[in-house]
Amino acid sequence: MAVTIRLRRTGTTKRPAYRVVVADSRSPRDGRFIEVLGHYSPLTEPPTVSIDRAKVEAWIKKGAQPSNTVRRLIANAPATAPATVPVSAPAKK
Repeated sequence: MAVTIRLRRTGTTKRPAYRVVVADSRSPRDGRFIEVLGHYSPLTEPPTVSIDRAKVEAWIKKGAQPSNTVRRLIANAPATAPATVPVSAPAKK
């Protein structure tokens, strides 16, 4: 079973919020997951991230592959666990 660490969309229409979850790579984006590792709220000013780094590191040691977005969020989060930190907003095109 290929396991990934990815974002699961929650919230309402045009008001997204995301949970950082561990899920089978074959399951749908908002489908079944194994464990919740944190959350990401892009609409707050500034955007906030809360990720339990100890759990993330444990899953990576077990072979889970983080998605590109989750990899960026983990890199921007501080070394303390769990933490809420602002994230730079993506550039508008």
